[in-house]
Amino acid sequence: MSLLTQVRRLSDAVNQVAIVICVACILGMLAISFTGFVYTLFTGGALSWTYSLARLFLPWIGMLSSTIALHAGEHVAMTLLMRVLPEALVKVAAVLTLAVIAFFALLVIWYGWDFFRNATQIYMVSDVIQISRKWTAIAVPLAGVIFLLHLVHGFSLLEHFTDEAEVIEEVIHGQDEESRS
Repeated sequence: MSLLTQVRRLSDAVNQVAIVICVACILGMLAISFTGFVYTLFTGGALSWTYSLARLFLPWIGMLSSTIALHAGEHVAMTLLMRVLPEALVKVAAVLTLAVIAFFALLVIWYGWDFFRNATQIYMVSDVIQISRKWTAIAVPLAGVIFLLHLVHGFSLLEHFTDEAEVIEEVIHGQDEESRS
């Protein structure tokens, strides 16, 4: 198995982990918010910490979901422009797009790491619950690293290089093969 294939599999596995973490963060936010709602419903008072704690999940959801979108090819694309350009220019534009994504990822890592290192504050969620800002700040450079990792998929990240019929057939036949084994 080639190194590129192994790194692409790593990218796919990291994407699956990112999905699980995003779902866990959303479920955590819902559970915390629901707890605050139920408490208010039964006591008439409010838990002061529910909103503050629930919003600490937002940076993780925002940063990781953007990496998931990149992996799925669900990002800003100028499809109409790509359809009117000659094929040679489409490839040049695609290479430039991937280069811009790589540059953006490097900036996210560079500035995100600095943001993480300087995140010395403590979130005072309540008198008892105190969470370091580093917990939310690390989501930024981590997302940059995942952006770079996903770039190993190359042109397949760009929707105008994806044959939708081929993808649908692959999914259908992939599920048929899984059910047989």
